[in-house]
Amino acid sequence: MKIVICGLSITSSWGNGHATTYRALVRELARRGHDVLFLEADRPWYASNRDLPSPSYCETELYETVDELKRRFAGAVRRADAVLVGSYVPEGARLVEWATRVARGVTAFYDIDTPVTMDSLARGDCEYLSPELIPRLDLYLSFTGGPLLRRIERELGSPSALPLYCSVDVDEYHPERSEPRWDLGYLGTYSDDRQPTLGRFLVEPALALRHKSFVVAGAQYPEMRWPANVERIEHLPPHEHRGFYNSQRFTLNVTRSKMIEAGFSPSVRLFEAAACGTPIISDYWDGLDTIFEPGKEILIATSGDDVRAFLELGDRERARIGERARRKVLRDHTAARRAEQLEHYLLGRREETANAKAGRKATGLDRKAWTLVP
Repeated sequence: MKIVICGLSITSSWGNGHATTYRALVRELARRGHDVLFLEADRPWYASNRDLPSPSYCETELYETVDELKRRFAGAVRRADAVLVGSYVPEGARLVEWATRVARGVTAFYDIDTPVTMDSLARGDCEYLSPELIPRLDLYLSFTGGPLLRRIERELGSPSALPLYCSVDVDEYHPERSEPRWDLGYLGTYSDDRQPTLGRFLVEPALALRHKSFVVAGAQYPEMRWPANVERIEHLPPHEHRGFYNSQRFTLNVTRSKMIEAGFSPSVRLFEAAACGTPIISDYWDGLDTIFEPGKEILIATSGDDVRAFLELGDRERARIGERARRKVLRDHTAARRAEQLEHYLLGRREETANAKAGRKATGLDRKAWTLVP
């Protein structure tokens, strides 16, 4: 298939989790024989932090404005077998409205931030999507699964809302033989709602366990005082993530409040760490047990005391937990698996639409031609 993706970024991972997701997914789509054109709004904060300016597995084009995108890429969008617009794309609502008018293939919204999107839509201040556009899209693909998908269909009129979780590129993430440098680490951009949990699960244990070492990596943190045994890394580019996870005895996962409320919202950091065989300590949310088995594949903390107890586990038990999680990820949560799922969704929706069109023609109800691109 020819696939056009309008996403937040694929060229820069600075301050966002979208780039690594798109990179792994698009790479696997290319391996499956599909041609992908990725369109990215050129923004100065990404321009000055481009860690992959020209991906080898897709055609990448930058644009300044939506009007420019329309002028330059209308033909590509019209000819594409599928057009995906992602969450947080600048002026994304305008893009979705235009794409659903122009595209002849399957149109989809790829929501990497579904709970945040739903909350923003309810307030009426979502800039990258609007409720009236959702019924016009053939598919609503979501990082969040579970009951929220039925709400999107029932309350917002999506013809088909399906889970497309984040994933991990196992070519990039795997175990390495190295001596752990830190007892517990955390990787994540700063957010107000995650910071209290980070304080309870990492800062408080660090203050109590002065003989152990900790690290926090991620951008956009305000000026703050950290314990002496907490190392800070301002920005960690993706090519250093594998080494980062392999340098920890345990890694910490902290979930944003909207994702906790929605449930069924695994983060890419979970799968990256697990692919490296690094045991994960995490907060809890509904649906987490459908991803990893608590106590065997992941450790669930409710307090700093829980974290301190986990940090005292022996190396043998620690390795077992990490290896069990790694096996689960290799089976269910690789980028190759996601590309296969996306292909299945797109082809399935194209077939449904073609069948519906054929049915309308047979009954004389075909009022609008809907041409499929071969």
